[in-house]
Amino acid sequence: MSPHLSPRSTELRRRFAEEARAERPDLAQLCLLLAAQADPALDEAGMDAVHIELDDLAGQLPFRPGGPRSWATALAELLGARLGFHGVPGDYQRLESSLLHEVVRRRRGLPILLSVVWMEVARRAGAPVYGVALPGHFVVGFGPPQEQVLADPFDGGRVLSGADTELLVAGATGAPLDPSMLTPADPLDVVLRILNNVRAWAATRPERSDVSLWAVELSLLLPSHPARLRYERAQLLVQRGDFVTGAVELEAYAEVVSAVDTAAAEQVLGQARAARAMLN
Repeated sequence: MSPHLSPRSTELRRRFAEEARAERPDLAQLCLLLAAQADPALDEAGMDAVHIELDDLAGQLPFRPGGPRSWATALAELLGARLGFHGVPGDYQRLESSLLHEVVRRRRGLPILLSVVWMEVARRAGAPVYGVALPGHFVVGFGPPQEQVLADPFDGGRVLSGADTELLVAGATGAPLDPSMLTPADPLDVVLRILNNVRAWAATRPERSDVSLWAVELSLLLPSHPARLRYERAQLLVQRGDFVTGAVELEAYAEVVSAVDTAAAEQVLGQARAARAMLN
């Protein structure tokens, strides 16, 4: 990880890595540890308060309302209609839209964070719920595949028809809906997708390379992640003036790449040499 990390950041990352490797990772806790990296004001009491709020919301749902559609409707009525959880296009421009404690407080966020709220409230109430990572738009699913009901928390929990889902996918990709897109998302894949969103937000704001760096470094703590993230981290370190560590990371990545693409490895080694030259 980055040199000169504060003791708090070091501890947050230790807990994040530990939770990510648990037998059943706690999605809400991973999201809160991620958020605490972004917001120094989010302390232990603040994290506990979010868990308590999610518990309280679950307690406001009807007791076992029925099948998948009844669960989806109950969540939409409570979280969407009564409490106003939803998203608007402007939320994509705000880092808070990717931070669970802010989404719970503001009742606004990106589709994937609103889906986390839906999933965590529904799960606590005993619903058969899971995330569904449609291309470009995350939603929630209720029930087994043959009875699956989808809802869109970004749209206040609107229950989606098959045609609605096809339109969402076509709008994002221009391609038809494939049944494989409707499978339940693994919690760690949800966390990686959230971190990808954070990285995408920071990538358009060069002055926020600090955010890019912690998002990459948390991604690298997940048991499964794209190898190219190591290269991205190395580039960020060089960009932020840590030329030695960046060069070492570039050289290590070049060694991995050389097994499959010698030309790419040589290019990365050239970047490492350029980084070391910046010390002179």
